[in-house]
Amino acid sequence: MSATADHAEDRTNPASRLGFEPGQVVQELGYDDDCDQELREGIEELTGEELADEDYDDVPDAVLLWFREDDGDLTDTLVDATSTIDDGAPIWLMTPKTGREGHVEPSEIGEAAQTAGLAQTSTVNAAKDWSGSRLVTPKTARAAKR
Repeated sequence: MSATADHAEDRTNPASRLGFEPGQVVQELGYDDDCDQELREGIEELTGEELADEDYDDVPDAVLLWFREDDGDLTDTLVDATSTIDDGAPIWLMTPKTGREGHVEPSEIGEAAQTAGLAQTSTVNAAKDWSGSRLVTPKTARAAKR
């Protein structure tokens, strides 16, 4: 990567690709020391809100879920995450990139999402060591038409 590309990347908020908007409450699940601090701070900057922790007891607008291969069963984790949000709200699943410790195979993400009743709508290069998969629950009207 060139020095020019590094500087261009520094000027943009890494969270801007995730579609968060001012005033949104984002609940963070699976936080640990390896999470990308720049991405976390970028989300807070975009929303103007601190990330809500696992004890948040209201309905967030979105979930930021950090997950590594050794964190347990991904399907169960996704089902738990869907219980905190309204239909149609996104869950941003952050997993370590290929070659990084804790990497989760894309096929496993796809299977777990489908089993949990979620649809994967996009994948982004979220941070230096993390990939993001945007997962959503079907909207109630859409689900009723099936």
